[in-house]
This record gives sequence, structure tokens and C-alpha cells, in this order.
Amino acid sequence: MAKGALKVQVWKGDSFVPVENTKVTIVQSGKTPQSTIEKTDRTDSSGLTEPVELNAPPIEVSQRPSNQLPYSLVDLKVEADGFVPIAIRGCQVYPERVAYQECRLVPRSSPAASRLRQGEEIINIQPNALVANFPPKIPEDPEKPLPPPSSGFVVLDQPVVPEFIVVHQGLPDDPSAANYTMRYKDYIKNVACSEIFSTWPESTIRANVYAIISFTLNRIYTEWYRAKGKDFDITSSTAYDHAFSYGRNIYENIVRVVDDIFSTYIKRPGKKQPLLTQYCDGVKVQCPGWMTQWGSKYLGDQGKTPYEILTNFYGSDLGLETAKEVAGMPRSWPGYILTEGTRGRDVRTVQTYLNRISQNYPAIPKMAVDSVYGPSTTASVKAFQEIFSLPPSGNVDYATWYRISDIYVGVTGIAELRGEENCRDHEYCKEKIFIPPVPFKDRDSKDMPYTYYPED
Repeated sequence: MAKGALKVQVWKGDSFVPVENTKVTIVQSGKTPQSTIEKTDRTDSSGLTEPVELNAPPIEVSQRPSNQLPYSLVDLKVEADGFVPIAIRGCQVYPERVAYQECRLVPRSSPAASRLRQGEEIINIQPNALVANFPPKIPEDPEKPLPPPSSGFVVLDQPVVPEFIVVHQGLPDDPSAANYTMRYKDYIKNVACSEIFSTWPESTIRANVYAIISFTLNRIYTEWYRAKGKDFDITSSTAYDHAFSYGRNIYENIVRVVDDIFSTYIKRPGKKQPLLTQYCDGVKVQCPGWMTQWGSKYLGDQGKTPYEILTNFYGSDLGLETAKEVAGMPRSWPGYILTEGTRGRDVRTVQTYLNRISQNYPAIPKMAVDSVYGPSTTASVKAFQEIFSLPPSGNVDYATWYRISDIYVGVTGIAELRGEENCRDHEYCKEKIFIPPVPFKDRDSKDMPYTYYPED
């Protein structure tokens, strides 16, 4: 029997305020009483438990199509004073990977608590799409018409990465299905963990994440559902969109990939809209002209880069383009990595944000706000990265900059600052400018052989 691990992080409601001393009970049923694992832990000041080692199938099971589940199943109970408990059923643990279960506890005093008639929130995690009997994707024309001026929707010059996305948990025309408002990056992480296996090569994971991002941004950019009068952006139906399972666990290696490339999408030269990157598994369903998930896995085994994997399926006329604007952020990525010795306004921004975040996360040491990236700033950045599943380099790269911004907005409650008028009076966004990101090859040259520059 192989081993995997599971850690839990608990927050208050929709914020990023951690809930300390939450009781977390993890139960993994075995074939015999002796092989059953039951662990109880308490969250620390960052809302985190220690990783718990659990049984998992051999890693070989996930490397080829199989009738055997490539992950083991675990149930959790999450309880804290003053909050509605959460029962999570079917958390998925892969071998040699750290599963990460995020929990958002609802205060008992909130209106949402009164709607939970059973006295607890119950989350049933759906099986991974590769082993489930979900309906195959209905083919669509990848070139979507944009909403006409008469629709009232404004077509932007360039795609913008949204702060939130509304997911319809069901078929597009099912009015009884729930809508979930998700942070955009959380949605991408959820889909990636629902669609592929975390034990696959990193280049395969990156290629699939690019496809998920591009498809999602196409839906948003073209207002595909909104222009039809729907009150959501995308669905959880695999016949139309992507597999999505509300409240499911995610994986540290997939989290890191998404944080690194969340704003980069695939497009054809001369086109504004992100490519509607349709795909299928390639085993149960065949889809000529689309990427197949198992095919991408085998190309990753051969050492192909993400860009080579994508062009193998979608053709050579592809570019990877990074969106200029990420919505909801007080300050955009400055275009370079901040390291020890760096000075200036961008360092001051990081220091200010981290000092505020440390009020809720005392494991992050405070530092002087002096615009100088010294050893104390490095230590604070590294502590932040360890808490939020980023590589603990101590440097502020693209992924770390935006994760710091995410958490800063989440703990300060300034998420409502959207427009320039609101932003003008706020200390940290007086200069709300959007600096074009660094050319992609300078961030991650292994992903593509050249830089595809945005159109002027």
C-alpha cells in the first residue's frame, strides 16, 4: 500500500481569516478494523492542520486507464465553537501527493446557518471525471460570436481575468441547480483536480490547466451564458463545460501550477478571444482535433513541454498570452521578481501587505516598511509561501505577488473596491495602473519556445 497525505485549512466564511483550534477528524475506512485510520487534529494560528499520512493505491494505477480508483477515499468532520460543522465525504488522496482540503465555516449567527436544516453542512465530493460516467462534451464551434451592442454587454479589447466566477451546478437550462460564486483561481484549481490526476507529469498538468483556463476565459469574454439571459458564467456539466465539485479537495502540486499560470490563455494569431479549448479523455470518448487527456499524459511521459503537448492537438498556430489585467487586485504584478536587495515602491507594497496579513497569520513575522528587501522581508515571504502552498523561495514571483494580493484583499475586506472612484481614496490603490506582464518566456521558458506578444 502506498502513502499520500492530507492537510486541512479552515477559514471564516468567504474571507481568508483563519479559524484557530478547529477540531478536524479524519477517518479512512480499511478492509479490517486494524487497517482503519482515524486521526484528530487541531488547526494552528494559520487555520492549518499538520499533514496526515494516509493509505493510497500504488501510483501505477493512475498511469494507465484502469477499472481501479487511483485514489483512496477519506471522510472528514470539521468543528469549531460558534460555527456550523462541516461533514466532507469522499475526499480523494493520491499516492505521493499532498491533498489539501479547504473549509469555509459558516458562523452559527449568520443567515446562511439557518438554511442548513440538518444542523451541519454536508459536502459530497464527486468522483474524478476520468473514472466517472459523466456525459461527453457536445462539440461547439470554437469561434464564438460576440454579444451585439444591443445586448447591453460591453466587449472588452482584451480578456480580463475576473476576480469571481459564478458556476451553475447542473445543466444550463436547469433552474433548480444551485449557483456558486467562486474566486476564479479556486474554480480553475477545482476543475483541474476534478478532470485529471495529480500524479501525472507536471508538463501534462500545465497543458491541461492552460486548456481549462482558455475555455473558461472564452466563456467569460464572449458572455456565452450571460448573453442568453443566464445568471451564471459557466456550468458544471461536462456536456457543456467542465467537471466541478463544490467543496472538493485539491492538490498542492496543481495549486502551484494554477497560481503560476492562472492568467495565461491560448489563442490563435489575430484573434482576441481565448481559444475554446475543447478536449476529451481519449479512451471512453474520441475527439479528433481536440486534446485528449490520456494522450497529453503520454506526451508528458515522453518529456514534451506544455506548449508541444498543446500544439500536438490544436495545431502549431497557437500562442500563450498573459492577460494584462487581473480584476480585484489593488496593484498589478510589477513585471519582475522581487528578491533580496531589491528596493522601491513594489517592495514597500509587499511589506505593507504582509504586515497587515500577519495580524491574522501571526506565524508570518512582521518587518519594517522601509522599501528595502532585506533578510526580514525574505523571512516573511517564505513564511507566507509555506502557509499558502507556494514554493518557499523567499522571493516574490508572479504567483506569490498575486497570492499575497488575494489574501490581503481577503483579510482587509476591501474586495468591494472595484472602480477607480472607490479606489482613489484607498491608501493602497491610489495609483491603480495595470502594467503589462513580463514576457512569458522570461517567467517560465520551459512552457513555450517563444514569446507571443499581446496585440497593441
